[in-house]
Amino acid sequence: MIIEVKVPDQGESITQVVLSAWLIEDGQMVDKDEEIAEVDSDKAILTLYATESGKIQFIANEGDTLNVGDIVCNIDTSVIATKPAEKPVEKPSKSEITDNPASEEAPKPEIKTEQTASPKAVEVTKAAFSRETKHQKMTMLRTKLSERLVAVKNQTAMLTTFNEINMSALLAIKKQYNEAFKEKYGVGIGLMSFFTKAITEALNLYPNVNSMIEGDEIITPDYADISIAVSGPKGLIVPVIRNAESLSLAEIEINIKALAAKARENKITLEEMNGGTFTITNGGVFGSMLSTPIINPPQSAILGMHNIIERPVAINGEVKIQSMMYIALSYDHRIIDGKESVGFLVKVKEMIENPVKMLFNGNDPMKELLGI
Repeated sequence: MIIEVKVPDQGESITQVVLSAWLIEDGQMVDKDEEIAEVDSDKAILTLYATESGKIQFIANEGDTLNVGDIVCNIDTSVIATKPAEKPVEKPSKSEITDNPASEEAPKPEIKTEQTASPKAVEVTKAAFSRETKHQKMTMLRTKLSERLVAVKNQTAMLTTFNEINMSALLAIKKQYNEAFKEKYGVGIGLMSFFTKAITEALNLYPNVNSMIEGDEIITPDYADISIAVSGPKGLIVPVIRNAESLSLAEIEINIKALAAKARENKITLEEMNGGTFTITNGGVFGSMLSTPIINPPQSAILGMHNIIERPVAINGEVKIQSMMYIALSYDHRIIDGKESVGFLVKVKEMIENPVKMLFNGNDPMKELLGI
């Protein structure tokens, strides 16, 4: 029986994909649900799987542009996989080794020395260096990303505000509780989960930062779907943690770890990247000290984390070495005022420097206890 493997309907207005890579050989036997190809859409690199076991027959070639519903390959399920019988390795007999002249010790060649030319006489030509150039077609994902980034610059009033965070308290918590946390939940304490939690609390206080413009209206969700920028093998993708405001630190960390793993393996789905009300990007993992992140449309704001550096800081009149991080908030000034953006960033800073505040809507715990 011949089974047709077609380009699946991806939704989200995706009508075309590019067959970026075959993961198996033409004519190869495959098992059901085995990865067979990668297709490149304008939103992500997606993996195609064998719908049945059998022998693959390619229909499309790498680089082909395909419409939804086009046949990518056929699977002949009537072919039964058989492994060729392995031939026993024949060892030569002792007499064969003895009779073989090649096995006898060859006489050592006579070494002669000649006077070579002086190094000064060696002429170095341009031929010793490469002058080739490599041409590579942009993927649909990178092409679409390029268009979106340029559109953000041209269609929004983007502005960036900065602050710095003393990470010493959070790093001390991580050092003290990481093993117990990992033993209970199966994941370690990550910085991203604390930032995600702090941001969801700050968004409650500054809802415009969680808003977006649609026509002549400002849309403000009563939930926080946090997009986490992840660098995948074929480009930047942004999976979403739904209703992050309702999740515990452990639940956020587990979600981040699972989504990041799927992104690195090109197994992320479009549904897992759809939507998002606010984005976090961490250039610090690559060593970035400071940057101005670009808004992820149609969102109105994005927070950029950076690397942690020990440096001298004045604390209560004394200079101490502390672990510091610069953070940046890029926002659309059409919808978010400067006062809101600065206030939001300060609130995130306060909660990271004193994480207990996250339990009290970002407020001082003692003031909450006293009701003042």
